Parts: sequence; structure tokens; C-alpha cells
Amino acid sequence: MQIEKFSEIIAHFIGIFETMTEEMRLRTELTEGAGPAENNPTLDDLTARSPAFASDLALKDYDPDVNYRSVSYDIVYGGPRRFGSSFEESLDKLSEIAHRDVPLPRFGSPQDINIEDEEELQVFDGPGSVIGYTTQVNVLYDDDYLDMTDGHHAPRDTSFVTEKLAEFSSKVEIFSPFSDLHRTDTHEGIKQIAADMEAYIQDKEASGQTSLGTGEPPADNPNDQVHDFVLAGDEITGTYMNGKLVSEVPVLDDLLPDRGLAQPPEDPDESQTSVEQHDPASSSLEVTAGANLVANIASVVNTAVISSVTAVMGDYHQIDAITQVYAYSNNDDIASVFQSSADSNAGAATAAYNIASFERDAYEAPQPQTMVDAQGDPIFPMAWRVSVIEGDVTFVNWIEQYHFVSDNDTMTVTTSGSQATVLTGGNTTLNFSSFFEMGLQYDLIIVGGSVYDINSITQISLLYDNDWARAEDGAEGDATVQSGDNLIWNFAAIHNVGANDRFETMPDYMHQAEEGIQDRDPTMPQGLSTDVNFQGYLGLNVLYITGNLFDMTIIKQVAVLGDSDDVTQAAAELLENAQDAVVTIDTGSNTVANIAEIVDYDSFGNTTYVAGQLYSDAILIQGGIIEHDTTQPETAGERLANEVIAFLDDDSPQGADNGDAVINSGQDPSWSSAHPSDVMQAVVA
Repeated sequence: MQIEKFSEIIAHFIGIFETMTEEMRLRTELTEGAGPAENNPTLDDLTARSPAFASDLALKDYDPDVNYRSVSYDIVYGGPRRFGSSFEESLDKLSEIAHRDVPLPRFGSPQDINIEDEEELQVFDGPGSVIGYTTQVNVLYDDDYLDMTDGHHAPRDTSFVTEKLAEFSSKVEIFSPFSDLHRTDTHEGIKQIAADMEAYIQDKEASGQTSLGTGEPPADNPNDQVHDFVLAGDEITGTYMNGKLVSEVPVLDDLLPDRGLAQPPEDPDESQTSVEQHDPASSSLEVTAGANLVANIASVVNTAVISSVTAVMGDYHQIDAITQVYAYSNNDDIASVFQSSADSNAGAATAAYNIASFERDAYEAPQPQTMVDAQGDPIFPMAWRVSVIEGDVTFVNWIEQYHFVSDNDTMTVTTSGSQATVLTGGNTTLNFSSFFEMGLQYDLIIVGGSVYDINSITQISLLYDNDWARAEDGAEGDATVQSGDNLIWNFAAIHNVGANDRFETMPDYMHQAEEGIQDRDPTMPQGLSTDVNFQGYLGLNVLYITGNLFDMTIIKQVAVLGDSDDVTQAAAELLENAQDAVVTIDTGSNTVANIAEIVDYDSFGNTTYVAGQLYSDAILIQGGIIEHDTTQPETAGERLANEVIAFLDDDSPQGADNGDAVINSGQDPSWSSAHPSDVMQAVVA
């Protein structure tokens, strides 16, 4: 039987092969045939002919005699699946689903449809809190003693400089009411800070005060350096310099004093050209005892969480505060035999500026390209994606920067017949902090509690630059003394992004949206989906904060410089050393600068709904104090302890705790016990 089947298979194959071969041969002959000999030949009509072929064979499929029987199987898609339901039951079930309008899942594994379970809103996690505390402290003790003669000159006691700076610090406290704010790690602490600042600002606004009553400025007051100015209200806009509203301010680079020997070197000349000097060497002495640069620089750009529309179910508190004050003394005693430079005149001895800028503008977010559909109907969102933060959210940037520099030099100098340069000042201390806080952007932010938006900048600059320039008997009197040209620069700017007229009453559908999120209702409220602020949006990205939103930036900058120099020119030992000698003494040219900027993005749109109360408070305080101190230095007895450290951490006789220090450096007062580094404290030639 098997042989016969094999033979039949082979025969079929041979037959098929021959048939295909014959077909190919006929096709080849037809393609190689010649065309008709004449044009448009007459062809005979075709006649239908019935095929003469007939067969009584029955075709059968190939049967290899292999028996196959399928086994039972079951496929599980993520869970138990029921089989065996009748067709009628399935139709009844689908009909019931259609009438009840139960949405079917679009993605995922096939599951049995449970009619009793309703769809629930899926929520996502929102961003967390960001809190940063930065404290930068520079402490420099650089009281040098230099004697270029063979004689003995007793050093002087410079502790009076520290005492005077401490007095200045007490006098400026009235202009810096927020300087005693201590950083907090609790939400209650932030609320207390907001309450204290609001109470102070509202008190000044209600009283109508324009000054703090520290006294009338003198009649001769160039550039309004002595000033006492207070401005409080709901909002402050514009730029104020030394208590006056101005349209433009000077450029800092144009005011920086020439630091002389302390000036940073220019790029070196890389050429190989030799330098020759054919003139005989001259006798010169250049002394720079000042030229100190002390600067605090801080910048914060805050875009933590922003949206085009914000809904606040509680109150909205926004506080902007800038307080600036400086105090200095530059009462110099220059011997009449010296030539005083023009920069040391009383009018140009020290240039001091308090500059504050309040700016607010609106950010115009790009609108959707298509606002209507093909039929001309407006497009509104049909779905939303919701992120939820349980509890309060806090964004805090707290920056404190301090400089305490003592550069009180005592020198006895003389000419030596050669070129000599002496640099005992020229110190540079910098604190620099820059933060760019980039967060997430949403179409709608719903805050279940209140919003606290606080921006505060406090700047304090203190300078003591009383100098003495003396000449001993026999000293040449053609020396040039520069004891002024100091610069004090306090610059602060708060730039808010978000118009102050964007606040509106809370609509009902925002409450419905909050309730829907709490109940996990996937259906967007009708009013929310037709809010004009969302026209052109296909969907909404929503953030819901169940608690309060705290957004606080605090910058505190303190710069203290004591540069009281005592320079005595002694007679040259040899007469020829003093002939035509050029002597230049610079005890001024100091720069004390505080620069701070806050850029706060409050909103990317023009609408903020508030269900509670709106509290908007702003204040500007500027104060300038000029002291004409006449304290005379005394000869030092035994060497004193570090006066600057004593000023920073003034322990009481009963041994008070270190927590009573002037500043709080993050509960880490180790910096105040550090030993200042000075490679040149006493040099005797």
C-alpha cells in the first residue's frame, strides 16, 4: 500500500512538471512569432468551442495517514478567565454594558468587566520641598607694624577701632529691623516671620512715617549721603537712591577707586622685547596701606512651582522688604607739610550709596497655536492629569554673608635712595552665592491652604577710615597723601514676575475641582473645562497641594571694615637719599560693597484665584550715618587679644553661652574661634 501511494505521488509530480514545461514552451513560441504581413488584416470571427476533455476521476487530498488530535488548553491574561459562556449570555452582557455607558479600557490586558466598579481618578506624586541655608563668613585681622628706621617707635593700640565699629553697629539697628531674623526649620516659624514683618510694615504704613526720626541731615549733604528714609505700602515700584526716587543710577565700575599697588596685574606681555632704562635710578617710596576690597554678592532666581493659573483656598501673603544702611567715619589728620590729593577733600573722601530697586512685570506665556477647531468652535480641555502633594510644601533660600576685616597699619617710613614700594593693605575678601532654582510648570495649581511669598534683603556696611599722616623733624614735606576715595555700595533688587492685579475671586468650579480630586472623581468640572484661561488646551496638567505653600527668600549681608592707618615719615639718614625723592602714601581707596538680587517667578499667567484674604505689604528703609570721630590713638601696652574676634563673640563676664554671638552661623560657631592668618603683622627694618 505504501509503495502504491509513493508511486502515485511521483506520477503527480511528473505530470505537473511536464505541464509546466509545455506551458513555458508555448509561451516562448508565441513571444517569438511574426506579426501579420499586411496592415489591418481581416480576421475570422471567433467561434465558441466546447472542450472535448472530460474526466471521471475524483481528486483527493494528500493523506500521509498521521493522526492528530488537539489537546485542551487555557490562556490566563493576568487573572482567572471564565470560558463556556453561551453566546446569548455574552450578548445580554454587552447590551447591558452599552446601556449603562461604562467606558471600556483602551490599554492593558483583557480583563473581565465588572459593572459594579466605577473608574477612579489616577493621581501622581508632586515635587517635594527644597530648603537651602547658606552662611558665608570672612574674618581677617591684618594690623601691620612697619618701621623702616633704626630708631624705636612704639606700636599703637588699635582697639578703639573695634569699639567704634561696635558703636556703629548699635546705631544702625534702627534701620535694619529684620536683621535679627533667625533661620527656622518649621512651618510655624515661617508663619511667625511673616506675621512679624506684616505687623511692622502695616504699622509704618498706618503711621505715615517717611523717616525713623534719627535727626535732620546737615545742610551740606552732597549726594544725600546722610539720609533717613522709610517707604511702606501695598506695593513699591521704581528705583530709590539714598532716599530719592531716581530714573537712573551710576555704574559701579565708574566709581571703583584706584587701588594702586593692590590693583590686579594686567595680562603679561608675552613678547620677547627687552626693556631698557637709561635714566639714572630715582629715589621713590610708594606706600599703600588701604585699597581693601570687601564685597558680598548674592543672587537667587526662584522658579520652584509656577503655573498660568493658581487657586488659593486660604489667604495669600506677599511681602517684599529691602533695608539698607551704612555708617562710616573718615576724619583724617594730615600734617600740613604734606600735599593732600584732590580725592581726599571733604566732599570726595567717601562716596556712599544705598540703591534699591523694586520691579514687577507679567510674563506672557505662549498661547496655543490653535484656539478653535475645524468648525470654528473654541477648543477647551477634555481631560486632566493631576499630581497631589499631601501636607505643606516649602521652598526656602536663606543666605547670610558676613565680612569682618581689620587692617589698621602703623608705619614709620623713610626714603632710601632707591625705588621702594610697601603694600600693607590691598586685602580682598569676597562672598559669592548664586542659586537658580528650577522647578516644574503646571497649567493649574490648587493650594488647599494659604500661600506665603516672602522676599527680604538686609544690607549693612560699616567703615572706619580715620587716618593719621605725620612728619618727623627733618623729613621732606613734598610727600603726597591720599586718605580718601573710599566707596560704600549697597545695591538690592527684588524683581517679581506676575502682575499685582491678577488676583480674582474664587469661582465655584475651583471648589468642585478640589472636591473632585479629593474624591478621586475622574470627571472634570464643567466650569473648569470652559475657563477662558484654558482655551486652546487639549488637557490640563494640575498640581494639588493639600496644605500651605511657603516660598521664602531671605538675604542678609554685613560688611565691616576697619582701616585706620597711622603713617609717619621719618627723615632720611643720608641727605642724598632725600633729594628729589617722590613719596606717595595711600591710606584710603577702600571699597565696601553689598550686592543682592532676587528674581521671583510668582505666575506665568494673569489669573490667581483667592478664596480668603489678600495681604500685600512692601517696605523700603534706607539710612546713611556719617560720624566725625575724633578719637586719638594711644600707645599700646601689652599685646591685646584679637579685638575682631572679641567684637564678634562678646562673652559676658559671667561667661554667657556662645549662642549670644552677633551672628548665628547655622549653630556652628567654630568659625569664630579660628585664628586669623596674617603673614606680616610686625616688620622692623
